[in-house]
Amino acid sequence: MEGDELTRRTSASPLAAVARMPTGAKVFLILSGALLPLALIAFLASLQTTRIADQEVRARLRIAIGESARSLRGELAWELREVRSALPATPSEAPNCGRLAGLFEPLAPEGIRYAVLDPSKRLICGQPLPSVASAGGASDTVPIRLIPGTGAQIEVTGAAGHVARAFFPTDFLAKSAAPTGMTGEFGMELLSADRSLVLRELNAPTLLARTETQVVDLDIENLGLQMTVPSAPVTSSAIIAALSPFLMWFLAAAIAWFVVDRLLIRPLRRLRTTVGAYQPGEVIDPVAGSDIPAQEIRALGDTFRELSRTVQLHERDLAEGLSRQTKLTREVHHRVKNNLQVIASLINFHARVAAEPGALEAYASIQRRVDALAVVHRHHYAGFEDTRGIEIRAVIGELASNIRATAPQGNAVGILLNIEPLLVSQDAAVAISFLITEIVELAMQASPGPQINISTQTDPATPESATLRISSAALADSSEFAALYEHRYGRVIGGLVRQLRSHLHHDPMIGAFELAVAITGRT
Repeated sequence: MEGDELTRRTSASPLAAVARMPTGAKVFLILSGALLPLALIAFLASLQTTRIADQEVRARLRIAIGESARSLRGELAWELREVRSALPATPSEAPNCGRLAGLFEPLAPEGIRYAVLDPSKRLICGQPLPSVASAGGASDTVPIRLIPGTGAQIEVTGAAGHVARAFFPTDFLAKSAAPTGMTGEFGMELLSADRSLVLRELNAPTLLARTETQVVDLDIENLGLQMTVPSAPVTSSAIIAALSPFLMWFLAAAIAWFVVDRLLIRPLRRLRTTVGAYQPGEVIDPVAGSDIPAQEIRALGDTFRELSRTVQLHERDLAEGLSRQTKLTREVHHRVKNNLQVIASLINFHARVAAEPGALEAYASIQRRVDALAVVHRHHYAGFEDTRGIEIRAVIGELASNIRATAPQGNAVGILLNIEPLLVSQDAAVAISFLITEIVELAMQASPGPQINISTQTDPATPESATLRISSAALADSSEFAALYEHRYGRVIGGLVRQLRSHLHHDPMIGAFELAVAITGRT
């Protein structure tokens, strides 16, 4: 259980999952992992270039807005000081209209106007200017008030109740605040607590445009100046420059995988399929050289072809040698069978002219053993082309017929067969034939005219062997049987059992011999 659990954990690990992946996928993953840091470095370098450009834009903006703030602060502070100084400190004094006229009249073409009112709000000098109310609940005492879309107006009330107003249009303020070193597009906006005045409009940015904005305090009446400049735009070329490292990373990994797959993986897969379909005697014909760009794989395919040709030649030589050997073996078996027939004929001839019963019995015994050997050789010769073995049922059947035919007239034997269609080797068939002959002759000598049962039985638990059983009442325990078995037949039977590499079991009560014999199959 612990081993199975360990196997499941190992098969479920990431390394096992990677090991099961195709080689092409492994190559793609390895190259992707190797090239990805380079793509990230190139991407970060591109971002760093953009960041440096933004820092340069912010530095220029900081210089420009500082210059504009100083210029606008000086202009507004000076104008505010001059307006305040023109108002009388006591009701008995008159406003200094000449000073304001000398200050603002030369700037009238630029749209600058002024007005001085007495405590009753009657115009004393200048041009009528309406009062600008503060928005958002801001105090009306704020001296500089912004008029969105128009300009800015200074409105100061003196100690004696006189009011001085000065209006400065947007163009004048924008001109006063314009930085000298700013050549590109930029936008400026004057900010107060409740309103804002656009001094210079920045062209409407595009969808991918970027801007930098800074705000500085003018340190005068809570006014601030905001300047906006366009930053490095996010153009298509910038996007391509930022994404090109990843695109090159993917293309490099994909091209490498494609090359490895085309040059190595596919040709190896084709070669493996060709070699896997190889049958002995054929010549391996790998794919043509034009289909395998890799020289090493082409050489490997040629090596397989030469090996298959060598194997084909060797198999042809072996087949020819086996054919010659088969013919020689068949000739040997044929001659042995003929010689055994000649011997059997000679024994039969001499038995006919023998007059003594003992000689006739000896000739008959020899005849039965020669017939046993001849039967095996005849069946082996007949089924020589089939190498599975000799069918023991046919051999025992013919052997029983020969034994009945050679039995003396006064000692006729009855043999009942129950043999399964089993196959045994030639050596086992010879030993079984001699064993049956010896035991049957033992029964005939122990008790004339015996009835003998010969059977085989197989067990599914041991399919490689079968039980051979020879039983007869003549084989039961008796003094005659014991004497014959001990002095004449026991030694031969024991030798044949050892040749079969088995153990012989004798049941003296019912007269049965049993032993296990090796089989090679069934017919």
